[in-house]
Amino acid sequence: MALLVVMGVSGSGKSTVGSHLADKLGWKFYDGDDYHPEENRKKMEKGIPLNDQDRIPWLCHLHDILMREHASGQNTILACSALKKRYRCILENGEAGTNCQNSSGREEPASQKILFIHLDGPMELIAHRLEKRRGHFMPPELLKSQFDALEAPSAPENFITVSLEKPVSEIVSIIEEYVRNRYG
Repeated sequence: MALLVVMGVSGSGKSTVGSHLADKLGWKFYDGDDYHPEENRKKMEKGIPLNDQDRIPWLCHLHDILMREHASGQNTILACSALKKRYRCILENGEAGTNCQNSSGREEPASQKILFIHLDGPMELIAHRLEKRRGHFMPPELLKSQFDALEAPSAPENFITVSLEKPVSEIVSIIEEYVRNRYG
């Protein structure tokens, strides 16, 4: 049983990669953007970056979804920006993750078995993608704020980083191979 979070800044391809990977593996897929409260959407549409107070209830809700799927034995992929380490802790631990610190080396509960897949690439490429995107509430003007907030995953977090400069099919194949080797 596996839980994956495809993460990165807006326009990095989280939803596209996550949905293609879910189709290929036959897993359940959730797009975190679908769960933003209306207030968050309106704020972003106005070009106002979200703050921690805006994000924490949303992240706790996404945690609940992941834990529900975990409890039912469902392999699941979530597309979610998860820009800060604190946000990833909330996805793993729910409300308890709001004060998350580094692991103390104890046995990890199942909720900390999330594999974060960081789609990484240059701001110029992502900005170009955002300029072409239509019908999304996240305006290209907020991209810099996303890069400013980004805390790339690092040890001891459970993650892999994949370059988004490759074609989607290649990105999905890289992740699929990693997942199959790791989770069988």
